[in-house]
Amino acid sequence: MTLFAPNRRDLLKTTAITAPAILLMPSRLLGAGGAETIFTLGVASGDPWSDGVALWTRLAPQPLQADGGMPRARVPVTWQVAEDEGFRRVVRSGTAFAEPAAAHSVHVDVSGLKPAHAYFYRFIAGGEGSPVGRTRTAPAAHTVVDHLRFCFGSCQKYEAGHYAAWRHLVAEDADLIVFLGDYIYENDPSNDAVRPHLNPEPRDVPGYRVRYATYKLDPLLQAAHAAAPWISTWDDHEVANDYADARDELNGDPATFLKRRAAAYQVYWEHMPLRAAAHPHGASARLYRTLDWGRLAQFQVIDDRQYRGGRACQPPELALKHLQYRVAVEDCADRHDSARTMLGAQQEQWLLDALGTTKATWNLLAQQTLMTPFAMIDPAHPERGATLHPADRWEGYTAARDRIFTRWVEAKTPNPVVLSGDIHAFTADDIRHPAHPDGAPVAAEFVGGSITSTNHHPGWREEAKLNPGIRFAENEVRGYALVDLRQTGADVAFRGLADARDLASPVSTLAHFTVEAGVPGIATATTSKVHVA
Repeated sequence: MTLFAPNRRDLLKTTAITAPAILLMPSRLLGAGGAETIFTLGVASGDPWSDGVALWTRLAPQPLQADGGMPRARVPVTWQVAEDEGFRRVVRSGTAFAEPAAAHSVHVDVSGLKPAHAYFYRFIAGGEGSPVGRTRTAPAAHTVVDHLRFCFGSCQKYEAGHYAAWRHLVAEDADLIVFLGDYIYENDPSNDAVRPHLNPEPRDVPGYRVRYATYKLDPLLQAAHAAAPWISTWDDHEVANDYADARDELNGDPATFLKRRAAAYQVYWEHMPLRAAAHPHGASARLYRTLDWGRLAQFQVIDDRQYRGGRACQPPELALKHLQYRVAVEDCADRHDSARTMLGAQQEQWLLDALGTTKATWNLLAQQTLMTPFAMIDPAHPERGATLHPADRWEGYTAARDRIFTRWVEAKTPNPVVLSGDIHAFTADDIRHPAHPDGAPVAAEFVGGSITSTNHHPGWREEAKLNPGIRFAENEVRGYALVDLRQTGADVAFRGLADARDLASPVSTLAHFTVEAGVPGIATATTSKVHVA
């Protein structure tokens, strides 16, 4: 039987009906229990370069079992890349092996493709064809590119809602999708969940595999992966809430936590479209990297979890007694200690070097959490204004943050823009040089909301008003950001759902911003300083 790839609108219609609709052919050879397909988790592509892209799938006829229902044997998997939906013009093909040690996942770094070209891809195993994905390569290095359209988002807690955001995002017809962390959430099933997690909090490889399968079985998430290549990084919930290097939020035993981190990193790799260079080694994995889109843009993708130093301004007894760290702290010298790092010395130097050598018109820092200074109101002393600082964000690592701000200026990095997630809110911000807090902006930052995860922090908009540089803030609406990038400027739209708990929720534009090339910061905004719903 010949497989064909539906276009993006057909994908949306298909996946809106039922999960098995995206699974195109019955399994004949592999797996147990009479499963209808071995490609239950779909396909994905990622990290495109000028002549290639990374392809991914996983064989899992019983995806909610830790072994996916697969035998403990390596399985040959054919992969194909074609110029047409019907695979009449196959331009690259080969055989990869799905190994039981990697949950029978398949990662292929395909090269030898044309720059700036759209392709279709699929996998074949045991006589069964996978769903068909669409991907594209990046323009050649030094090529002048007129336009790039991409979407970015983060924080897709399964229990907090349905993935209507992914349906609308696919309809945006973006060249790229940038995901900034919290692909899964690790918590136990919640009694008040829209749809509860299907297994207890994971702490080992089997547990994390079931958790990823729970998320990746969603047909709208599968459609988003099949529609365009992804650029991905992680935040905390891929492992555990608010972890920092080898410490969890409860300041538990580092050796015990690193075993958990190693399991989480392995399973992240098993389920994401990453290149071979990102393969983990125990509790370590290199995710930081640059990706170029011709001369138009460079994405500097960073990892602010794995290498960060201890949290600032913490009473020493918390670590000694393995107690919960203080989430918000009053100012102290520790926050500003130049020896403290968010990225680790090696990654930070790599980033500073990249910011000094980039030739791209736009430099997009793809990272996890809010960079713009943002202090919080102490509920015990609201009369003091915003005096508390979130220890888990860049606010807890001001010297490391300021080194990046300073580098943009000293290196004359062209048009820096920060893309952020984590806080389950939309913000649009002007970043200023630390030595000139009242001066002109040196960069713009956009936090692209959350796919489903909520932020019901009381008084959050009032706090936003107290923080200079915050041009827009909205914490009660879920969604994503859409960016149209050109040589002369960037257009950024915040796209918000009416209700993320509703599978059929409509989407609308909450706010629209422009950034002009050569003029750091936000040029125009369609909203007042702080949005109030």
